[in-house]
Amino acid sequence: MKESPFPIRLLSLVVVLLSPALALAANGYFPAGFGTKSQGVAGVGIALPQDALAAATNPAGTALVGDRADLGLTMIVPRRGAEIVGNAFGADARYSGDKKKNFFVPDLGYTRRVTPDTSVGLAVYPNGGMNVDYSSNPYARFGASGSAGVDLKQLFISPSVAHRINDAHTVGVALNVAYQRVSAKGIGLFGGFSSAPANVSDQGVDSTAGVGLRLGWIGKLAPGVTLGATWASRIHGRFDKYKGLFADGGGFNIPENYGVGLAFEATPALTLAADVQNIRYSQVGSIGNSVASLFTGQPLGAAHGAGFGWKDMRVLKLGFVHQTRPDLTLRGGLSFASQPVPSGETFLNILAPGVVRNHLTFGATWARPGGGELSGFISHAFGQTVRGSGSIPPGIPPGGFGGGNANVHMKQTMLGVSYGWTL
Repeated sequence: MKESPFPIRLLSLVVVLLSPALALAANGYFPAGFGTKSQGVAGVGIALPQDALAAATNPAGTALVGDRADLGLTMIVPRRGAEIVGNAFGADARYSGDKKKNFFVPDLGYTRRVTPDTSVGLAVYPNGGMNVDYSSNPYARFGASGSAGVDLKQLFISPSVAHRINDAHTVGVALNVAYQRVSAKGIGLFGGFSSAPANVSDQGVDSTAGVGLRLGWIGKLAPGVTLGATWASRIHGRFDKYKGLFADGGGFNIPENYGVGLAFEATPALTLAADVQNIRYSQVGSIGNSVASLFTGQPLGAAHGAGFGWKDMRVLKLGFVHQTRPDLTLRGGLSFASQPVPSGETFLNILAPGVVRNHLTFGATWARPGGGELSGFISHAFGQTVRGSGSIPPGIPPGGFGGGNANVHMKQTMLGVSYGWTL
């Protein structure tokens, strides 16, 4: 007899209760992948759906994973910080942003076939986040006080529907309901550069919600060869409490992203897969606008005001899935990404050092005799430093900050487990 899943309402309650802990960064501030199985292959999943979280990557996968439920929990251990060097207002110094060291991130998925060719699903997961907290404030030499940091969290609730057009092609759509929270502290000195000085720092937690779409297709083009494609729309958001910090009056949209994937059954037991993903950070003003405008008279928070200067991020994910025996499946993967943070934009990115690029992952699933599946993964994002180049304006305020450079660095390890049930 198959094991019965926990009630879906209970799983939803678990995620709601844990959602305040959501915080991660891997590809910029997006996660490398969604679900324990996908994370085990470096986030690959566009053409390789493996569990009920498939819709988070490609909603066409909702119709290809069967009737199932999955509940997972990931521990994230980031190490991030900054240096200020060659600055006129103080000696060279190194700062740790690790006041909070560990984070626990839940997710859940549910899929059910409603007709022979149509399935529906629900995925609840963190889409991204960034947390950095400096006990010793890097901006103190410029007049800031208290500890400094920014805490951004994004939670997605994505109902999906997928339809098998025929034996070869499946399409799907997911409604991405996004909830964002942010807080910032210890950066009040930037109020002098803002269109709304009272809404730059230390305003507590603000939240916003928005809705977007994710579309997907998966097709078998030849025996053992599967292709997939997916696209997600931009989702609008606005933080009124921080309308003096983020461009366009507090605007903080979740960027459009898209990708293609390939899965190849090299043998009956071995599947090789790859995804290519593009995240369009540069199209969101508060993320992509250059900080340079801040020092040429364009205030923070204004239309087209300064942002973090991030570039679009392109990610290549490679992985394998090997069923070594009927009850054991092994996974592994590598991920390579472009650098979103330019060397001239590091001064403000002390608050958002999402600079890691390359990941190595391993995972496994043990199929229990009673019908449940226990999965796990480990992922390491190798340490990366972006060294500033002309990143701190010379001179004295209000036109400059004494010159020199800010260097930002980060590395991260993730450990995750999940349990899945066939319904």
